[in-house]
Amino acid sequence: MTDTMAFDWRSFLLRWSGEWADSLPEGETRSEDDEAARRARWLGFPPASEERIAALEERLGRRLPPSYRAFLEVSDGWRHAGGFVWLLAGTEDAHWHRDESGLADMFEGYLDEDAGPEERQEADLWRRGLQLDVESDVTHVLMDPEDVDEDGEWAVYTWSSWRAAPPERHADFLAFMRDMYRQFHSLRAHRGDGEPVFANDTTRELDALVEEARTEALRGGWERAVKGLDEAKGYGRPRAAGLGDQIRRLLGQTSMVYYDGLVTDPRYAPELLPPLVAEHAAHSYRDDSTLGFHLRGADEDVVSLAYATLERVRGGTYRYSAAGPFGEAVERARGLARWGDTDGAWRTLIDALSVWEPLGPDHLAPLGWVADPLLGPLLTPERGRELLSTPRGGQAGEGPRPTAGIDPGDLVWLAEPDPGNNRTSYRFVLVEGVEPEELPARLADGEGSVLNEPMTFWEARHRSSHRRTEFSSYDDRALMAVGRAGAGWSFAFDGEPAPFDRRRFVSPAAAAGAGTRAVVVWSGLRTWHGQPFFHLSVARDGAEQYSFTYADGEVHRSGEIPRALDPSRFFGDLADGAAVERSLLDAVGREFGARLPRHAIVNGRLHTFATRSWTRPPRDGETYAVIRMHL
Repeated sequence: MTDTMAFDWRSFLLRWSGEWADSLPEGETRSEDDEAARRARWLGFPPASEERIAALEERLGRRLPPSYRAFLEVSDGWRHAGGFVWLLAGTEDAHWHRDESGLADMFEGYLDEDAGPEERQEADLWRRGLQLDVESDVTHVLMDPEDVDEDGEWAVYTWSSWRAAPPERHADFLAFMRDMYRQFHSLRAHRGDGEPVFANDTTRELDALVEEARTEALRGGWERAVKGLDEAKGYGRPRAAGLGDQIRRLLGQTSMVYYDGLVTDPRYAPELLPPLVAEHAAHSYRDDSTLGFHLRGADEDVVSLAYATLERVRGGTYRYSAAGPFGEAVERARGLARWGDTDGAWRTLIDALSVWEPLGPDHLAPLGWVADPLLGPLLTPERGRELLSTPRGGQAGEGPRPTAGIDPGDLVWLAEPDPGNNRTSYRFVLVEGVEPEELPARLADGEGSVLNEPMTFWEARHRSSHRRTEFSSYDDRALMAVGRAGAGWSFAFDGEPAPFDRRRFVSPAAAAGAGTRAVVVWSGLRTWHGQPFFHLSVARDGAEQYSFTYADGEVHRSGEIPRALDPSRFFGDLADGAAVERSLLDAVGREFGARLPRHAIVNGRLHTFATRSWTRPPRDGETYAVIRMHL
């Protein structure tokens, strides 16, 4: 037996009617029918006889769907189906719509020439649907006799002219009425001051469900918690949306996530405002009017905090902080992320989650860190699930299996296609036994020896080009991101190098390797422009030990190259440049025990600086161009 056939319509409608009657303000002027319904505590009508139902079916030429038929057997029509349908049809008023509204042409006009049969069938709903709305706020309710499930149930569609959305589908009449009951609850729950307190058995059951979900979420049972919170949210229960949004944001969901009812609470604002304003900053294009909409009811201090946080997020200066031991772990994680160790930073945060302290009973997880320019890129959906599955806030439970690191721990990933296949050439410098902040002194001169604040490579390149006023055809100063390249190594990486010119190229390995060892790699084996090329040079104590360059189909070599890196092992057949590139990168990584952090380079924010030129100055007789811009 299906759910619709076994449903107890009378108990459901009696509960709805009683809650509606109790929600009406005393002394409110209402129609005679509504007043009679309030006194009777019944929004319905007498049951429809079998004869009346049969007469309707004969008039329609169709047998009614089971759930609507069962409803009519309890009440022949219904008042106040939600907030916008004031009278729902019974056996007398239900009739074929036959485009009475004139909406068929309008909806067909929305279809383009590529619209398929299903889309055209949806637009034709206005000609074939059974109309159930009798009195409404320009809201149409149609049952579709051609959208039928295996139990004979017809889908119900609702549409309002004042709502910028396509018709909403409800699986059957029972689902429609349940949705309208939830709508009634939601509208009553959000009424303003001076209205009667909306409290009844249903609201108390739902509020208990919210509390159970909150505890379950802190235990790590976020999936069960989300189900309970979504149920309560549908009824407009306070806290449900704000709690559920915290979970959704950590799953990587940002659309329609506003932490309703909690973000304006001074207790939670320090944690919930940063992700809210960060999402706003990403899509607002400096129009901040919508931010105020989500801060309705906030006091002056919270509003000021919101706009101050927004400015810091836009300026890249926002820094997440937390109290106690967890806050100390946040600082350690930021230090690791700053130099590209995103896997280590993540493990530092997760390992400290057991000592995290919520700001109040409705704070489910640390959240402000997702707006931090260094910590935010750590979040992935898998990591969000790991965090949410970890017991915290004083609750006990079984922790999840740690998520696998997202960095491959090698150099080979550079040979893998990136989205859009844009990474066809790149170069990097590895320096042994020095910290990343020491690299500018080895690779740059003057102003370039100062590290920029961490930013994405796109941001760094945009700012660099915006500041430059002179461009030379011979000067090749690389904008490079820096970080740690595994045990004992630091790196400088350029993902968008200038074109390679073997005749003028000067390896920075010797300068970078003063007092230590340095490795330079420049790859263009998959380049779209010109011939494929690859360069490797290794220096120790300021002098180049060996190098080779593959260009124009030839290998140029110097020094005693270790067998593992001998170019003759790699350049016999360049039919598959990517395979050669992978082999070369694997050999370099193994020879020096170094790696590059993919996630930080591709998705994170790193310090950057501009190196001295990778090409020699022009010789006598060589021509070049210099462009100067006067701002």
